[in-house]
Amino acid sequence: MNFTHASRIKGGVRVLLVSALVSGALYSPAAIAAQQDLDLIQSYVGEWRGRGTLNAPGQSEETVVCRLSVTKSSPEKINYSGRCTLAGGNMSINGTMAYINSHYEAVLTSNTSFSGTAIGTRRGKNVTFNLRAKDDAGKTSNVEAKFGLQNDNIVVGFVVTQSDGSKLVANVPFKRR
Repeated sequence: MNFTHASRIKGGVRVLLVSALVSGALYSPAAIAAQQDLDLIQSYVGEWRGRGTLNAPGQSEETVVCRLSVTKSSPEKINYSGRCTLAGGNMSINGTMAYINSHYEAVLTSNTSFSGTAIGTRRGKNVTFNLRAKDDAGKTSNVEAKFGLQNDNIVVGFVVTQSDGSKLVANVPFKRR
């Protein structure tokens, strides 16, 4: 399912919540977990600044400086927009993260080859997304991106495993502005 269906789902979610309340099912463990997932998504809303590191095969560690803006779109969805500076270049990202139908989903567009839709898994206050991407030359890479909260800071980390087995690793902690 993609986010273009989110507006149709939003009305359905309201109907389900009213039905659950009437039937008393709102207190079930699944409903409580769903509310915690929705609350987690919304806890990311804000303006963030980050500084971290990028390690690429055969290169020295580089400093990455980023800014990230996260806005509420609906109770189950947030929008994000960010920009990072590294090695004299810029990377921009835009997308949406949501908790829909009992799972996390993120849509990402960027000025790099890493764009697409990824399904996420929650562990505590962290959500890990996995994405398969192809670069301009058609080489496939697997991207594991972690997005989480630690002491009211967002920590973003990712590992890109390229088709030749080499890895690009980044870790960027963000502080609320």
